[in-house]
Amino acid sequence: MEKQDLYEKSPVRLFDTATDGGLKAGELGLVTSKKGLGKTSVLVQFGMDTLLQDKQLVHVTFDLHSSNVIFWYDAIFSEISKKKNIGNSTELKGEVVSKRTILNFSLDNFNLSKVVNTLNALKAGGIAVSGVVMDGIDFAKVTEGDVNAVAQYAAAEKVTVWAAATAEGNTLSDSVPESLEKYFSAVIHLNQKNDGVGVDVLKIHDKKNVASGLKLDAKTLLITKA
Repeated sequence: MEKQDLYEKSPVRLFDTATDGGLKAGELGLVTSKKGLGKTSVLVQFGMDTLLQDKQLVHVTFDLHSSNVIFWYDAIFSEISKKKNIGNSTELKGEVVSKRTILNFSLDNFNLSKVVNTLNALKAGGIAVSGVVMDGIDFAKVTEGDVNAVAQYAAAEKVTVWAAATAEGNTLSDSVPESLEKYFSAVIHLNQKNDGVGVDVLKIHDKKNVASGLKLDAKTLLITKA
């Protein structure tokens, strides 16, 4: 019941409301921004949302220190749990993150096909993955075949996949190469504005440039109403 309460208080509910349901199982989503604006926090919020549904999550990182990833999940769980009076938050957090698998890859020999192969190996080992988040995709090093492999995996296994990439501009074409856009059902861009970091929905299914009315909280980096 407590996990359900936290799920209902998840910042992702605001995103789902703003986008008529958000990302569906079997679809790919993309979070972009300039460096340092909160991409990892947003990815972890989507990842935590999977965990709060008592489902298996895989977090793919290129930071060889898994402690940095763990820190983000601890921080996001702490901020979400503050919205509810959870008496056994430490025990509950342990139960929630027990369904999280962290995969470290080196950027030197990385490709998305290796990620898919590893995810399929997890399935063969009995881990029924429901959500995947991938931090630090570099579109200069990613082929259409790689992205297609992830899309086929997501569709076949009904897995929700969120990825993050750095983008200097604020438009859809700045965020994702035109040849790859078709693979992403959602593209959101974190945009530095005068009143903070806005959450711009550049694409959600067949809609473009949807006014989300969302931003990142300046202190917690949680998705909140603007």
